[in-house]
Amino acid sequence: MEEEKKKKNDIDQRSGFCSATSTFHSKRPPIPLPTTPHISLTDFISSQPHSGRTAYIDASTGRRLSFTELWSSVSSLSSHLSLRLGLRKGHVVLLLSPNSLSFPIVTLSVLSLGALITTSNPLLTSRELSKQINDSKPTLAFTTLPLLPKLTQSNPNLPIILIDDEREHNLKPDAYPEGVVCTMSEMIADPPSRVRVTDRVDQDDPASLLYSSGTTGESKGVVSTHRNLIAMVQTIVNRFRSESFGGRDQIYVCTVPMFHIYGLAAFAAGLLASGSTIVVLSRFDLDEMMGAIEKYKATYLPIVPPILISMTDRAEEIRGVSGGEDIPGVWADGDGGDRGSTDSLEESRRYGTAGRLSASMEARVVEVETGRALGVNQTGELWLRGPSVMKGYFSNPEATASTLTSEGWLKTGDICYIDEDGFIFVVDRLKELIKYKGYQVPPAELEALLLSHPQISDAAVIPFPDKDVGQFPMAYIVRKAGSNLSENAVMDFVAKQVAPFKRFDELLLSRLSPRIRLEKFLEKILSSL
Repeated sequence: MEEEKKKKNDIDQRSGFCSATSTFHSKRPPIPLPTTPHISLTDFISSQPHSGRTAYIDASTGRRLSFTELWSSVSSLSSHLSLRLGLRKGHVVLLLSPNSLSFPIVTLSVLSLGALITTSNPLLTSRELSKQINDSKPTLAFTTLPLLPKLTQSNPNLPIILIDDEREHNLKPDAYPEGVVCTMSEMIADPPSRVRVTDRVDQDDPASLLYSSGTTGESKGVVSTHRNLIAMVQTIVNRFRSESFGGRDQIYVCTVPMFHIYGLAAFAAGLLASGSTIVVLSRFDLDEMMGAIEKYKATYLPIVPPILISMTDRAEEIRGVSGGEDIPGVWADGDGGDRGSTDSLEESRRYGTAGRLSASMEARVVEVETGRALGVNQTGELWLRGPSVMKGYFSNPEATASTLTSEGWLKTGDICYIDEDGFIFVVDRLKELIKYKGYQVPPAELEALLLSHPQISDAAVIPFPDKDVGQFPMAYIVRKAGSNLSENAVMDFVAKQVAPFKRFDELLLSRLSPRIRLEKFLEKILSSL
């Protein structure tokens, strides 16, 4: 007790820095976490008291899903997944779908059984999707009818449950598309069985398996536990709990993809715990978003920076939609991470910052060359520790060991400093990463793909700045001797194998003579950027 008291006294109240441990501490009140070890994210969320009535609204159709309907659907689906399809603790379920009212039902049902949910970007090609399937080895998958061919091409033997809408509700088992074993509506329509076959779920059990951007090569599966996700939920709920708008219900517009950790934690799970209503956009469209804000009287608009940029050109129009007043709450998030946030108007006025440390989080700023922990206003790699930090990489102990220390510190790869008021400033990245709109594009993946072409001997991919999208992938290529490989041929080769946000723009692809040393050329180019 005396040691803890001394440690607390060593913490600078302005910056949050403890000189005795060279550690920065969050200045926010700690988040409350459940003490029982045996609870799933689903049970935690469903047990939270609130007075909310409508959980979700489909922005395009106006369909509403009440909290009663939500939990009834989760109960029925989880029951049938367990008894009918034999889903058990530790199994992996793939979810390939755009944002929808079905997304949280699938997620919460899977997690309630102790199985892992692995989500995929609908824009991925069959080739990219097959890599995730081969790595995660899902027991079954959920997808929509338009995405079904992509999934069956990736793995024709994977049992699929079709997320059907009104157009497919009349499908009979003998008329199911190839690969489909049943429909989601069919499973939800039947009441849950009174006989349950369930395994006990612990907070430390793995819950989600989301794939990283693969900055150093192939994409890796990031495992988060139920404890990690509960911590994220509590961070999200507490961030907005103090806000009230004259007794109005809290209504959020879901603009970001639920397959991303930001969307999964906030919209497919977290905000349900507070009884909030979530207006779901199946994909981002500025006009539809503005219409939803006006129609449903949204109180919060969580967004990522590219959306904010697209809004600036239509600021007057947006003010008109919101009745001449600012939207009550705008929450901008850089990468869906849980490192820091700006939770007040005063904090958001600090230009250029990533915010202050999130509640219950600790940070170190570490000198890359020596591993020495640094102090206030000193620049180094940001290390994080806290209840929301991932468990590790799926079936990849080497990658886990290189990213997580034995003391639980996550090496973020961000070069930062923390100022005297506890604000984090990101100044560089250790690992290469191209930020195209809200997507992260790993240069290493594109370089490996280019080098697989029989007429390419060397290649390098770098970010090219653009005011509208952030950065484009830009490639420099060395053709093999005697090759007449054209720009269009390379672009076609890449476009067939990657998602649209990873493709090269026609004006940004360059060719080099094999006589030119690529490294020297790039050194000159990069120094001029």
